[in-house]
Amino acid sequence: MAAYFVAIRESVHDQAELAEYAKLAGKSAEGHALTPRALYGRIRTTEGAPLEGAVILEFPTFAEAEAWYDSDAYQAAAVHRFRGARYRTFIVEGVPATNG
Repeated sequence: MAAYFVAIRESVHDQAELAEYAKLAGKSAEGHALTPRALYGRIRTTEGAPLEGAVILEFPTFAEAEAWYDSDAYQAAAVHRFRGARYRTFIVEGVPATNG
């Protein structure tokens, strides 16, 4: 069953750190089966506090999403995300596909 990594950017405080994060995060995808589903596209906040951006990455399984997030390559990138902006992130399991 598919799983999704979701990152919600709340505020940026160091654009240079985010640029480094973007470079390293892209490289961290190598060797992982992930499909970008949303990358900082148009947003309409319908409830809750406004956000600056969002990312949704699809993985074939929850375990594969965890393996990418916990990888040395992504954790090296994440340090720059922590320095550059305030985010909320999570991994969520999808629902089974239905035929119909």
